[in-house]
Amino acid sequence: MSDDHDEENGFDAAIPDSLMPYDSWIEDSYRHVMLRALDYAAAHGLPGDHHFYLTFRTDWPGVEMPDRLRAQYPHEITIVLQHQFWDLKIDRARQIVSVGLSFGGVPSTLVIPMAAISAFADPHIRLALRFSVPEQPPVPAAPEGENVVPVQPAAAAQPAAPAAQEGEGAKEKGDGSQVVSLAAFRKRGPGGPG
Repeated sequence: MSDDHDEENGFDAAIPDSLMPYDSWIEDSYRHVMLRALDYAAAHGLPGDHHFYLTFRTDWPGVEMPDRLRAQYPHEITIVLQHQFWDLKIDRARQIVSVGLSFGGVPSTLVIPMAAISAFADPHIRLALRFSVPEQPPVPAAPEGENVVPVQPAAAAQPAAPAAQEGEGAKEKGDGSQVVSLAAFRKRGPGGPG
């Protein structure tokens, strides 16, 4: 599904409105591909020049990360898993991904709910997958019989630019690092044209 028209088979690859949830099924399949790639990397490491960009919402419930990093990227961040990461774990039962990375030389463990992940890329093969993430996180249901009013996180005044790294966490601003654009690696995903 890298473009809107499949010349070889003569049909339009874009999915029209349907009473069947094909978009949802395709996105679930893309998420499954991402999880299998992360599982493989956790078990075997990353072969050759493969490396992953993982973009996720930092304001999503259940995201665990250093406070200073969350202050720098209050809405979204892109991390790179390449040379220096450790303890990559995928917990399908709890629906989380966790990984150890260094940010500014300080080792940290990130815990990322799968629902907070908005993009996955393997630039080595120019694979990029985008996922739908609602603008507002889901509000947890109040326990029965209790009068609980959930508090929504304040929306960020301006969206944060994704961070890039060279093998260890996100690059700090102002350190002369190069910002990597994911546009060259984007392919059409369930979210629309890339």
